[in-house]
This record gives sequence, structure tokens and C-alpha cells, in this order.
Amino acid sequence: MRRQAKSLQLLRRRVFESVVAMPLAGCGECELCRAGDYIHCAQAFARGGYAGPVAGCDTMAQFLLKPDWLLLPIPDDVPYERAALACCALGPSFGAFEAMGVVEGDTVLITGLGPVGLGAIVNARYRGARVLAVESIPWRIEKAKELEVEAVFDPKDPDALAKVREATGGRGVDFALDCSGNVHAERFCIDAVRPKGKAGFIGECNDELKIKISPDMIRKGLTLYGAWHYNLNDFPKVMDVIRNSPLAARLISHRLPMSRIQEAFEISASHQSAKIILDPQA
Repeated sequence: MRRQAKSLQLLRRRVFESVVAMPLAGCGECELCRAGDYIHCAQAFARGGYAGPVAGCDTMAQFLLKPDWLLLPIPDDVPYERAALACCALGPSFGAFEAMGVVEGDTVLITGLGPVGLGAIVNARYRGARVLAVESIPWRIEKAKELEVEAVFDPKDPDALAKVREATGGRGVDFALDCSGNVHAERFCIDAVRPKGKAGFIGECNDELKIKISPDMIRKGLTLYGAWHYNLNDFPKVMDVIRNSPLAARLISHRLPMSRIQEAFEISASHQSAKIILDPQA
């Protein structure tokens, strides 16, 4: 009874607290979860322990069910809708850049400028990196320029790789990050990075990517990174990007009530949007 009363007291203190709900879930007990890398927990999809097979699974809803340790409080000085950028808009590329060690003065190539790729520009610029990109959709190209990308290359251009190398004095980029999930873009990243460079992948893809061990990994000294989310201990750093980057707010291109969710999907499918914010109470 004492344990139950203590849990209820804790619940009362958290009612109406504004939080960011982290994606998926973990067991909360394994080494990865305790270290903050819960996203890679082998039990990430075993929801039965706290939710049952389907309860609370929906995320585009007014209510959802999450373990409390995956509900991270929004700082008082961070606007509610901007805090939503801490997940898919900024989260994947933040985790990748943190792992790869992108710092001021580096040159970063980003392939695929959907909402996640545009968020990667914001993260890279916040770190003081020079940003090049690969994209063919005019709306996204213009948005990327608004977010201070230096140059955007057309993936349909047979000379695109040569132009990226020319933009780096023939050296190649220091880091490349694919946000498209397209194997041609993934291969482009591998080819565009300099010797001893690093390439990361955050675009979901189940197609086969061909890597040549000798020229890519051994002789070039390439390092590859896969990133899904960021370590929970880095949440304050993500909030710093949202709080301090003059570009972060520009990631939000549309704000719609939940009652217009079909329209939101149609806007997203048109490729004429960055981050779309849904108001669950409207």
C-alpha cells in the first residue's frame, strides 16, 4: 500500500506537466536503456509489460501511453510547439552528428531534404559547419537556402559528385549524412566523403547498399554510422539547439488542428512542407 500511495503522489505532481514523449520504448532495465540508448533496446517493441498489445500505441492522438521515464519535461523558456522538434525533426540528425563528432569548420553533405534532412541543416549550422546538400524538389531547395545551406546539387545531374568535390577543392566532404533512405543517395554519401571521412545514415531503407570493403573501408579509411535517435542524456543539448538556433523555428512550415489531419497528410505527400505541427486539442 505504501508503494502504491507513493506512485500516486508522483503522478499527481506530474499532472498537466508539459513533456516531450520520446519515440518507441525500451525495457528500462538493460544496459542500453540505463545508458540512455533505449532506442536500441532489444525489447523496444515489447509493449505488453506496461500497455497491453495495442493500448496507447497511436501517436497522432489526443492521448497516448508511455513509461514516465520517456516523458522529458519541456523547459519553461522553450515554446510548446517548438519543443516538438526534439523528436523527428531534429532528433535523428542530432544523434548522428553527436556520434560522428561534427564541429565548427567541418564541411557536411546532407542528402534528402525532407523534414528530417532540413532539420539536419539546422543541426549542422548550429555546430558551425559548412553545409552542402543534394535535393531535386524546388520547394525543399528554397527552404534549404532559407536555412543557410551553401549549395544544393541535383541528384539527377551526372556531374553532381564532381561538383561536390569541386566545392571542397577536390578533397571531399568531412561528413555526409543520408536522410532520404535511397540507396543511390547512400552510395553518393560514401563516394563524396574524403579519405578518413565519416558517413551516417538516418533515412529508413531496406534495399541493398553495395559497399566495397577494400576501396571504401580499408584504403579510404571510411567510418559508417547508423543513427535512429539520440541518447536521452543529450536531451538538454537538443533543447539548446531549439532554444538558441535562429533557424530552428523556421523548420515549422504548417500548423494544423488534429481535426484536419487528412489535410496534413496531403500536404506532407506533396513534398511542399517542412515540419507539420498538429494540435491534438483542436
